[in-house]
Amino acid sequence: MRRRSTNFLILLLVAILILILHQANALQPIENTLLTVLSPVAYALTYIGDQAREVSQTVYDLAELRRRNEELQGLVDKLMIENVRLKEIESENKTLLALLNFVEAYPTYDYTASRVIGRDPGNLLGYILIDAGRRSGLQPGMAVVTERGLVGQIIYVGDTTSKVLLITDPLSAVNAVLQTSRATGIVKGQAGGQCYLDEIPQGAAIEIGDIVLTSGLGGNFPRGLVIGQITELKKQDTAMFQQAALRPTVDFNRLEVVLVVNHYEQGTSAN
Repeated sequence: MRRRSTNFLILLLVAILILILHQANALQPIENTLLTVLSPVAYALTYIGDQAREVSQTVYDLAELRRRNEELQGLVDKLMIENVRLKEIESENKTLLALLNFVEAYPTYDYTASRVIGRDPGNLLGYILIDAGRRSGLQPGMAVVTERGLVGQIIYVGDTTSKVLLITDPLSAVNAVLQTSRATGIVKGQAGGQCYLDEIPQGAAIEIGDIVLTSGLGGNFPRGLVIGQITELKKQDTAMFQQAALRPTVDFNRLEVVLVVNHYEQGTSAN
């Protein structure tokens, strides 16, 4: 205890002495020397401290920027999904509106709207599958249409699905009539998704661009449905009938929603 008290008194006296000498500027040379020696060290420590703060701030800014970027990317993704959804709704509304206009043009027909859920895996456009069947009142032989014209007819009916034979299938045959000359023929399908008008009377007048409609003969299809347009004449003087290439008005590659004609009054049409 006595030694600690003595050391404390000595340190106190030394401190008082240094304070007195400092106040009297007696230590100025020593302080200047120490300041000269220690200034680079102090500058270096200050520089290192500033750099450390800048690095720390940069790391923080990058983390904050990354967080905000993730938030913005999430918002962009949501907006993109919403935009896609709205475009799909708009496209579907246009399709349904066109179908509604078609229905209004044929008010005496009864329809069942159905979505296309499958296609010919051979990509020959021979048939499609729709999501309506026996439970919806569908039967084989019913005509299938869109606002653009005739698609085909049902050839198989399940409980909730049906198979539709397209007019482009080689097994398809539709009684038809030329809108202008009223000459009759049969629209037949070809391999590869094409159509042609066959068995046209040899003396009938046919021109490129003529519109081909269902004739209603045979009772399989309503009369007056648009089938397509003549694109090429294939007349042979020695043949009994004329032929003509036909471009369907329906785009079979873009079928999404179709109408099945459940019932119609034969001879009634919009044409």
